[in-house]
Amino acid sequence: MSPLPSSTGSVQIQQFYDKGLAHASYAIRSEGQIALIDPARDPQPYYDFADEHEARIVAIIETHPHADFVSSHLEIAQETGAPIYISRLAQASYPHQTFDDGQRIAVGTVELHALNTPGHSPDSISVLLMDELAQTRAVFTGDTLFVGDVGRPDLRESDAVGGHSRESLAAQLYHSTRQKLMTLPASTKVYPAHGPGSLCGKTTSPDLDSTIGKETKTNYALQPMSEEDFVKTLLEDQPFMPKYFGHNVLLNKLGAQPFEDSIRTVPRLRDETEMLPDVLVVDTRPADEFRAGHLPGAINLMDGGKFETWLGSIVGPDEPFYLLADSQIALDTIIRKAAKIGYETNIKGALLAPREQPATNPTTDVEHVRQHPDNYTIVDIRNRTEAKERLFDNALNIPLPELRERTAEIPTDKPVLVHCAGGYRSAAGASIVQAALPGVAVFDLGESVTSFQV
Repeated sequence: MSPLPSSTGSVQIQQFYDKGLAHASYAIRSEGQIALIDPARDPQPYYDFADEHEARIVAIIETHPHADFVSSHLEIAQETGAPIYISRLAQASYPHQTFDDGQRIAVGTVELHALNTPGHSPDSISVLLMDELAQTRAVFTGDTLFVGDVGRPDLRESDAVGGHSRESLAAQLYHSTRQKLMTLPASTKVYPAHGPGSLCGKTTSPDLDSTIGKETKTNYALQPMSEEDFVKTLLEDQPFMPKYFGHNVLLNKLGAQPFEDSIRTVPRLRDETEMLPDVLVVDTRPADEFRAGHLPGAINLMDGGKFETWLGSIVGPDEPFYLLADSQIALDTIIRKAAKIGYETNIKGALLAPREQPATNPTTDVEHVRQHPDNYTIVDIRNRTEAKERLFDNALNIPLPELRERTAEIPTDKPVLVHCAGGYRSAAGASIVQAALPGVAVFDLGESVTSFQV
């Protein structure tokens, strides 16, 4: 939870920031009333904020059905009685009030005005905060406008989430930025739903808030250009789309089960003898512990800053899996992280990793790799944009989110060496290749990859 400067003397804007998903949500407090915007899966921080200030949550606003995290909007509405506001275009299944151009909500001494800003999604809105003098003070832009970027327009193309082409949504985003957001006063504060590292954009700034004036001057997407050039520029080099994104859109349209209740339904196993065969095993221990011994066929997805994103990129939204950690505290942590993307219902069982498993990963001789790279089949699991700058001439580029489906493409006449950009992904990648090609020696270049970068 990070404090932000108040827009006026009579209103407090509080940002809640989740680094793991690079997600920002907001509480707007005025005269004992609170409106929440884009709340995260765990509602407790918002309840704590309300209790701390002896205030009441009176409105929950969703700027759109999110793809990258599960929102707690329905749970908070059921707990507090506050209505949920969302665009009619979202076609939400839960009880809600529509919130579109021309509609407003009173919160204490301020008003929140809906502004339809389609482009990232066809149902995106932004929320204007107007003070008691009817002056625009802030705009909560959801995934429409970020600091230094705009939302990607290619997440609603599958038929399951509407079948909207990226080109048509990019064109809508061009008009939303030019005709709606850029016409606001330059001093208007900008509070987006995401920060650096979010896969809902491509070049997001490390700053977590801005102003319309600053963005108009510095944001590449807001510079003077034709609609055609905007569409072309925006669609270039967009990051990969994790497997879970479409699933979360649909789940957010329905409304998720209460967070703590859903976590409690995850089965806790005593040991590996209770595990069923042919079910994916996700071992979240550090790479060195995993290499020292692990269950056959397990993949090593270390708990870390982006665990949720990689879990939802490697594992499909309908795929069951077992979840392993090295302590009960670590196990509780990763279950809660899995729940942030709606994957707690996929967990067949959570348990402590068994001790004294046979070591199966050979140690990588980095100097031998440096001197004789041709002795290996090198698999580069970085994203395609990263892999444009090659580290090894003959490397096979298979991005990590595609690796489980494409291991058959890897030649097996040599030992396999897996690398990424910094070491985190290669631990997962090497374990995936090892599980798929059990008779092949698989090496993980790990963090040593940095010594190969110019």
